[in-house]
Amino acid sequence: MRQLLLVYVILCCLSLAHPFCPSQCTCVLNGRTDGARTRSVVCNDPDMSDVPVNVPVDTVKLRIEKTMVRRIPTEAFYYLVELRYLWITYNSITSVDSAGFYNLKVLHELRLDGNMISVFPWESLKEMPMLRTLDLHNNRITNVPNEAILYLFNITYLDLSSNKLATLPSDLMDIWPPFNGAPIFANASQKVVLGLQDNPWLCDCKISKLIELSKMSGTPVVLMDLFMSCSGPENLAGFPFQRVELDNCVKPSVMSSATKITSDLGSNVILRCDATGFPTPSLSWAKSDGSPVDNTVQESPGDGIRWSIMSLHGISFEDAGNYNCKAKNYAGNAEATISVSVAGDISTTMVPLRLGNKTEPTKQVTTVIPPTDTPISTTMMTTAIPTMSTTSTMPKTTTSKNLQKGPLKQAKPQPGGDGRKLAADEKSKVIDKSKSVKDIKIVEETSDTAVLLWRADGLPNDAPLTVVYSPYDEGDMKRTVETKAGSGKVLLEGLSSGMRYSVCLIVKGSAAGKDPCTEFYTLDDVKDGDQLFIFISGIACILVMSVIALLLYNIIDLYYKGHNTEYDEEELEKDSYVKFETISMKHRTLNGQPTQLWARRAIHESERMLLCSRSSNDSQMTSKSDSSRCEYLC
Repeated sequence: MRQLLLVYVILCCLSLAHPFCPSQCTCVLNGRTDGARTRSVVCNDPDMSDVPVNVPVDTVKLRIEKTMVRRIPTEAFYYLVELRYLWITYNSITSVDSAGFYNLKVLHELRLDGNMISVFPWESLKEMPMLRTLDLHNNRITNVPNEAILYLFNITYLDLSSNKLATLPSDLMDIWPPFNGAPIFANASQKVVLGLQDNPWLCDCKISKLIELSKMSGTPVVLMDLFMSCSGPENLAGFPFQRVELDNCVKPSVMSSATKITSDLGSNVILRCDATGFPTPSLSWAKSDGSPVDNTVQESPGDGIRWSIMSLHGISFEDAGNYNCKAKNYAGNAEATISVSVAGDISTTMVPLRLGNKTEPTKQVTTVIPPTDTPISTTMMTTAIPTMSTTSTMPKTTTSKNLQKGPLKQAKPQPGGDGRKLAADEKSKVIDKSKSVKDIKIVEETSDTAVLLWRADGLPNDAPLTVVYSPYDEGDMKRTVETKAGSGKVLLEGLSSGMRYSVCLIVKGSAAGKDPCTEFYTLDDVKDGDQLFIFISGIACILVMSVIALLLYNIIDLYYKGHNTEYDEEELEKDSYVKFETISMKHRTLNGQPTQLWARRAIHESERMLLCSRSSNDSQMTSKSDSSRCEYLC
């Protein structure tokens, strides 16, 4: 009986034993069809202000809802290693620590909707590699940075609706079909659900892919709401995405100078591609095997156009492969591929045989590799000289692959048929080297252009030439012009005024560093505004000089007049005074005969009158005596 009673007590204790549950939460064990049981914890006490820290470690689903929790601290759930569902919804959370979700390796679903989060730590998603659902709707998020794209590749449900997003990174849509280049299957089982509605979208090129996606059907990406609308710019405000046409957004288009290039070992190769699109696309080069690519130059001569060149100097077999020129702008991506093949030879030399104190010469072994379409193709022919002594040792053979820049060096041929053949080959190479471009010079320099002249010595008229020019000692600003040797001249455009330039002519197959080059200066640029200023300044100077000359003349004239003051006073006196005569009436005679009525009378000096002091009256009357008549002075 005692043993049975002991067993009963132990069973009762085990049935009562269970993990501790927080006082403000409710813990529930849910059964599954396979017989296993999972634990769910619900915390919805309105007075809760902190994330609970004593949640059972076997919790699979944790819900913290409608509480006063304001932040998620560092490593808030690190001990919940079995947590798969974490809902922290409709609380007052304003900040989330970047390490707040540390150690949630099996978390599948994270919901933070209905909070006041303005900045979400996207880097925290790397702690949740199994995460597939991320719900951030109804928050205050204003920006999704480019760095967030790295952590969203595995997300199949992303809800950013009802936030304050005006734009998205243009690369965000590139992680999903059809923008990632993956084929589109209408019956694809794996769908990606995006919630982006109820945001103040600024409809420009940055969200052109989102606008394009809203017009598609049958894609693996499903939008929760297809009837999203623009909030800006003003001319598109209120328009639904399906009716928006962005005229200033054009996907890039790339065109390469060639698709396949085969060049000799040690020669110089220039690859070029041109791209068009709006906004002006950026260009980048990449090799298919992932190896780094250097010596690239790109320039945009105008809006919507950009070109780029990549130089391979003294190419070796390692340079063979496919090179991709990639163009990219907000509206999309494009690329072109150029395949580079290397043709050349590998030399094999043999150590001379030593027979006692005598050394016998050996024949050089030459390997010839004809040009092929494959990146690297080699054919080796080896010839050994038999030895006459039976006691000689086997010759040591060393094979070296010539990867040096410049033309290959051949050993001196030995007498015999093979030696003559090698000599002839060497002579033909020397003749080819003599064919080059000579007498290059620059003529007709202006502020932004120049004409390059040359003389093709022995080269065919259709031989391709590459003109490379750049500001002096600025190799990263190189420009190229493709032409033919027979043309004899080329126009260099897009130059800057008053600068020193260096220009070289590159002939295909020429040795590195042997290309003819020259230098020149462009003229100083005088703009139309400067010419007008100079013209106006010249006229102003002429007027000022005329005024100065006039002033000097007047000053000199006044100076000389000052010396003739006495003469002027005498002349003034003569001209200023007038001598008047008095005319008086004569007495009548008694006989009544007509006689002269007037008589002249001289006046004294005292009676002279100063004209300048006369009154304003036309005449002045004076009285001589009471009995005489009036006399008038005229």
